Amino acid sequence: MSEFRILLIDDEPAQIISITSFLKRRNYTVLSAHSGKEGMSILQNGNVDLVFTDFRMPDMNGMEVLKATKAFNPEIPVVVMTAFSDTEDAVQVMKEGAFDYLSKPINLDELETLVQKARERTYLVSENKLLKEQLREKYRFGAIISQSGKMEEVLNTAGRVAQSKATVLVRGESGTGKELIAKAIHYASPRKDKPLITVNCAALTESLLESELFGHEKGSFTGASSQRIGRFEQADGGTLFIDEVGDIAPQTQVKLLRALQFGEFQRVGGTETIKVDVRVITATNRNLEEMIESGRFREDLFYRINVVTIELPPLRERKTDIPVLIRHFISKYASENSKPISGISKEAQDYLMRYHFPGNIRELENIIERAVVMTRDDVITTADLPAGLAVSTEKDILDPFNFSDPYPDKVAAFERAMIEKALETKQGNQSRSAELLGISERHLRSRMQKLEIINTQRHF
Repeated sequence: MSEFRILLIDDEPAQIISITSFLKRRNYTVLSAHSGKEGMSILQNGNVDLVFTDFRMPDMNGMEVLKATKAFNPEIPVVVMTAFSDTEDAVQVMKEGAFDYLSKPINLDELETLVQKARERTYLVSENKLLKEQLREKYRFGAIISQSGKMEEVLNTAGRVAQSKATVLVRGESGTGKELIAKAIHYASPRKDKPLITVNCAALTESLLESELFGHEKGSFTGASSQRIGRFEQADGGTLFIDEVGDIAPQTQVKLLRALQFGEFQRVGGTETIKVDVRVITATNRNLEEMIESGRFREDLFYRINVVTIELPPLRERKTDIPVLIRHFISKYASENSKPISGISKEAQDYLMRYHFPGNIRELENIIERAVVMTRDDVITTADLPAGLAVSTEKDILDPFNFSDPYPDKVAAFERAMIEKALETKQGNQSRSAELLGISERHLRSRMQKLEIINTQRHF
């Protein structure tokens, strides 16, 4: 561990000599001051990790030193030393944020224990800061792998809504990255230094989910042996991400609606109303509108969570992202498994480009991780891909009587084939290609962008 610097403030020279000598023998760096004002001057001009201050001093007492230190840097722990004949003084310094207090005459063993505790806390705070910075970097919008137009729209919307307090509903199929978007919104928001708490509704029964969200009191149900705070309380000041919100039972929906409307709720089995400041992001792969029609989801709750909606496209609708995602996952898992894999063969990549990925990005990641682990070569080939992937050929997709492919995919495939053939026929000249297709050049450019067609025939 690096140098740990302790500031000792006391108007009694004998006390300073005794404590300084004791701490220096234990390899701590000690800075000493004979008054509160002198101590504050040292604090503001040098790195200090811990402050010990006497309570009763003539120019600036220990309470004032404590408040001034907290105003300068609230993360520096302060220990107040005094006879504390009046217990109210001890209670007051702890209320004002003192790390602890020591009664005089000072027990040096107790003092050393406090230094060790403060040192552990300081390094824990420092480590948490580093982890938070790493999380912000990992979940910043720029770190999300994408080059498709559809995902650019998603990231633009998410970036704009991040600065607000609005509730956000993230919609998309399983594996499209809904939680990743929720984390990116949190870490780009003013709440980034506060908690991000996640709860998955699909993984919990109705009774457990209510307790998970709102907490419960001791004895409120069988097995509730102690009080427990819920995810809303844990997320106070920060963000609560409710995944699979469409799986919430109607009774719990009522409590969730109240919590969103008024920022307050009661624990299960409790009578106390608890107020919180929480930004809520929800996600679902269900059709909530159909659930409202059938009475399984409250319409008023839908409008409360649906202030801003972000629709995540499935991977089959953003195929230009597949090559960059493949490269990213190869790099990630080659590094994790210490394997010198340089890339993927053209045949294997083309094979994956024709696959529809019902499991979306999560499925692609699993396929690449498996390939990295199993391959004996430095390049992933089709032999390394799972057997039995339902890969469609272009002929299959274009066959109007083959119903194994979704209708939107077939329509897009037909249009893509027509445009690519026109571009090939006219050597990449978009004006002539549009004329051949019987549409305007502007319409052609729009469709090419929508279908993510790259004009490889284009010449200058």
